[in-house]
Amino acid sequence: MNLERLRTLDALARHGSVSGAAEGLHVTTSAVSQQMAKLEREVGQQLLARNGRGVRLTDAGRLLAEHAARILAQVELAQADLEAHRGQVVGELRLAAFPTAARGLFPTALSALRTRHPALRVRSRELEPEEAVYAVLRGDFDLAVVLDWYNKPLPVPDGLAKAALLDDPAEIAVPEGHPLADRDEIDLEDLAEEDWVTWGESEFCHEWLLYTLRAKGIEPRIAHRAEEHHTQLALVAAGLGVCVAPRLGRGPVPPGIRTLPVRPAVRRHVYAVWRTDADRRPSIRAAVTALREAAEAPGDR
Repeated sequence: MNLERLRTLDALARHGSVSGAAEGLHVTTSAVSQQMAKLEREVGQQLLARNGRGVRLTDAGRLLAEHAARILAQVELAQADLEAHRGQVVGELRLAAFPTAARGLFPTALSALRTRHPALRVRSRELEPEEAVYAVLRGDFDLAVVLDWYNKPLPVPDGLAKAALLDDPAEIAVPEGHPLADRDEIDLEDLAEEDWVTWGESEFCHEWLLYTLRAKGIEPRIAHRAEEHHTQLALVAAGLGVCVAPRLGRGPVPPGIRTLPVRPAVRRHVYAVWRTDADRRPSIRAAVTALREAAEAPGDR
C-alpha cells in the first residue's frame, strides 16, 4: 500500500472531513479525493461513504486508518532514528506559534536556523495554543510554541515532550490620562470598574483573564475584542478601556499609553512542544536551541 495514500486516510480519520484533511496535508480537496479513490482500488474495499454533504469512514476505512496511524508513527520513529544517526539537520520542519511568539521569536530563531542549517526547510504558521498542541499531536506540525499562565496551565496530552523557553511578564496598559497612570504598580482589584479590551471569546488568554478576575470577585466588563495586541493597544490609547500587555512580541508601546506592573506579578510561561516519537530528530533539537537563544536575546522581542 502506498504510504502517501495511507497518510491521506490517517488525516481524514484525524480531521473528520475532506477539507480538514486537505488543510492539514497542505493539498487541495480534489487531491485528497483522488488519493482515497486510488487507495480504495488498491485495497479492493470501500473506505469512504457519503454522510450528508460530507463523508465518513466505513468499517473497513476505520480498520485501515488504525493500521495507518501505527505505520506512520513507526515511519516517524525510523526517520528520527536515521536523522539522529546521520547527525545532520536536514529535511522539512513545520513550526507553529501563538501570534506574539511568532512576532517576538520566529524572526530571530528562523534566521539562525537558515544560517546554521541551510539544508533545513522551515515553514511556520500562527496558531492559538490549544489548536497548536493538537495540530502537533495530529502530525500537522512538528513543533509548536505555546503558553500557559502562572495560575492556569495549558493541558498537554500524553505523547508530547516540552521545553521551557521563557517567562513572559504581563503588565496592564492604561491611557496616559487614567487615574492610575502614575502608579508604580497596581492590583487587579483596582480595575474592577474598568472597561476591558481583550482577545476573542474562545482564545486561551481571554479565558485566562475571565478566570483570573472572577477568582478575585470581579465580573469584567468586556467592551472591545481584538486578536492583535497592537489593535488592543490602539483602542487603549484612544481611551476606550484597559488591556493586558505581555512583553513578548509587543515592541515599542504606542504614544498615549502607560504600562503598569501588576502586584503580585503576572506571567505567561512560554514553551515548545513536539511529539515524543520525534524526540531524537536533530532538527527538533536545533529549533529548540534557536528558540531559546531568541528568547534570551536582549532588546524588545
